[in-house]
Amino acid sequence: MVIVSIIFNGVYCCLLQKIRAFIMSMEHVFPSDTLLIKKTKPQVIWICLLAALAGLLFGLDIGVISGALPLIARQYGLIDSQQEWVVSSMMIGAAAATLCSGFLAYRLGRKYALLIAAGAFCVGALICAGAVNPDMLILGRIILGIGLGVASYATPLYLSEITPKHIRGAMISTYQLMIALGILIVFLTNTAFSYSGNWRGMLLVVAIPSLIFLFGAFFLPRSPRWLMMHGRTEEARNVLIKLRSNMAEVDEEINEIKEQLQVKQQGWQLFKENGNFRRTVSLGIFLQIMQQFSGVNVMMYYAPRIFHEIGFTSTTDQMWGTVIVGFAMTVATFIAVGFVDKWGRKPMLYIGFIIMGLAMTAVGTLLDGEALSVLGRGITVTMLLLFIIGFSMSAGPLIWLLCSEIQPLKGREFGITCSTFTCHIAGMLVSASFLSLLNSLGSSNTFYLYASLNAVALLVIYLFVPETKNISLEQIEKNLMSGKKLRDIGQ
Repeated sequence: MVIVSIIFNGVYCCLLQKIRAFIMSMEHVFPSDTLLIKKTKPQVIWICLLAALAGLLFGLDIGVISGALPLIARQYGLIDSQQEWVVSSMMIGAAAATLCSGFLAYRLGRKYALLIAAGAFCVGALICAGAVNPDMLILGRIILGIGLGVASYATPLYLSEITPKHIRGAMISTYQLMIALGILIVFLTNTAFSYSGNWRGMLLVVAIPSLIFLFGAFFLPRSPRWLMMHGRTEEARNVLIKLRSNMAEVDEEINEIKEQLQVKQQGWQLFKENGNFRRTVSLGIFLQIMQQFSGVNVMMYYAPRIFHEIGFTSTTDQMWGTVIVGFAMTVATFIAVGFVDKWGRKPMLYIGFIIMGLAMTAVGTLLDGEALSVLGRGITVTMLLLFIIGFSMSAGPLIWLLCSEIQPLKGREFGITCSTFTCHIAGMLVSASFLSLLNSLGSSNTFYLYASLNAVALLVIYLFVPETKNISLEQIEKNLMSGKKLRDIGQ
């Protein structure tokens, strides 16, 4: 263990030097008011990237089944409803795990919740790869879902509490970037294994980064807010000294957290007795419904089937189509990472949902008729990629960001539990219904349905979503508890 620690510390120091050099090299590319990240210690960026590795595993788990499912269905003779169960079983595990995640994050801490998630990813991936029948595969998917549920809860929470406010948006958006990168990587590996039809190899890919994350998470610091919630103020101060630029910033953050901790109620008790807290819990739930009902998971889970509906009948064409989707998602997420702390949350959400709604409408129109020509197929694919770009620059990262920002400290575990649970339930409904919708409504009307849901999301954003750019979590809480309208708590 000593040798491993020495090796890790050597790699750590090397990476810190690389990060510092990268930050300095970027100063001539971005104006100083845009690249606020240069004010941040490299240790913060390294910690956030390591924590965001959970997003990579999230993306791998989401994307891997799209390539494996047709091969599994062929081997075991699965009908559409059985395929929906294989896909949606992971979200059942995720939803169940989310209900326990708040307790784990509160009692054990955010760090150890991430370790539990990493272990579940490892075990679930191995069971899936070694499955001898569909039931065993579903069991492995449920365990993967447990890892996904805990990670999707604990990671944005941890990142929101460990990062300085001036880069909080970029760092939490990096979590979504890692999800997109995971999807791209697994789409590439799926394509490589598809030539031999080796679906077990596809599923085994998830285990490798799971082990890396499991090892790396041991070196993450505790959340300073969690430490102070448990009376460990000096430990919290020591963590902040390592992560903040100066002592004035450390003292300010310590004092703000102390003020938050004066609230006596917490969790369910706070929800019952405080109407202001109920408002942010409700908003978090609606935000996650908006994200899932946009239709993005349809693209992630059933991309080969969608490309088949468009007219790409060969497996090779379908698999390379998924790779293009993953590439577009990864590239577009850089827009969110680079501009969320400059443009703000609401403008990017407006742009993203408008793009998604128009793209889904276009796809529905193009599929409403006879078989598509070569040009028609090209335009349809372009619209699907436009949808992915709109999601990746807005709803993908920013919904998770807002759900972690708007909840008060004493209710953060409860609030994020509610929104994350909703995310996985909504994701399960979408993934368990898509093939049935195609069969009952037809391709065109199915995409029109998702377009209309994106239009509803725009109305919710206008009426209720606050702008939280460059506002501390403590100030957002003050505004909320003073009774301000939800759309105004970021002022």
